[in-house]
Amino acid sequence: MYQRGIRGAITIDSNTQNAVRTSVVSLISEIKNRNNFENKDISHVIFTLTDDINCIYPAKIAREEFKDWAEVPMVCMNEMKIENSITKCLRILIVINTNLAQSDINHVYLKGAQVLRKDITQV
Repeated sequence: MYQRGIRGAITIDSNTQNAVRTSVVSLISEIKNRNNFENKDISHVIFTLTDDINCIYPAKIAREEFKDWAEVPMVCMNEMKIENSITKCLRILIVINTNLAQSDINHVYLKGAQVLRKDITQV
């Protein structure tokens, strides 16, 4: 068994708890749908946010919306401030225990975040 990282990102419409909640649920749901893992397989989750999103912790939302995530170690951090970079963006790294090869992992980039990985998304 190996640890594999699943990356994802989504842009958020506004700095409101409702908008962030909708984006967190949408991104995690799509990652789960494309990668077919069980909650017990999750080692840990890292969320990063651009500094223009600061109204709620994505980990809090994940624990509330995905009940089996209550014991999953999660951390939220600010994304680096890079000149001319994407704004209102949530990124996620879900580390899972799996027998899949890294090439079998499906990373998910939604909405405006598709520009971050043009090599694996259709923009």
